[in-house]
Amino acid sequence: MKYLHTMIRVSDPAKTIAFFELLGLKEVRRMDSEKGRFSLIFLAAPGDEAAQVELTHNWDETGGYDGGRNFGHLAYQVEDIYGTCQRLMDGGVTINRPPRDGHMAFVRTPDNISIELLQQGGALPPQEPWASMPNIGAW
Repeated sequence: MKYLHTMIRVSDPAKTIAFFELLGLKEVRRMDSEKGRFSLIFLAAPGDEAAQVELTHNWDETGGYDGGRNFGHLAYQVEDIYGTCQRLMDGGVTINRPPRDGHMAFVRTPDNISIELLQQGGALPPQEPWASMPNIGAW
């Protein structure tokens, strides 16, 4: 398993980037989705680019965030997303967003913190029971 990033939602990317730059972080990559109307901006400390903060800016949300809506999730890369999800399910964990695509799943901690699981390398071929498993709750 490898730690990937922590995601936070931001209402003003420029101000948030300036804040993190004051801390010493630098932008390492960015993705803008015109169709999805969001931007993902990844920042990291020089020399520690593997541990990143993902700033998510949803273009149409203008009211700011409170009550925990600004924190998104922790993300981990796993060697076998199906095996990891099976182990979690066997341990009583609800798979909120099953890995139907062989690439991504979401679960929650006992305190309701969202955890994203991402398949290392390319997506695995879809397989059951995951391919037809519905989403449960929110992630």
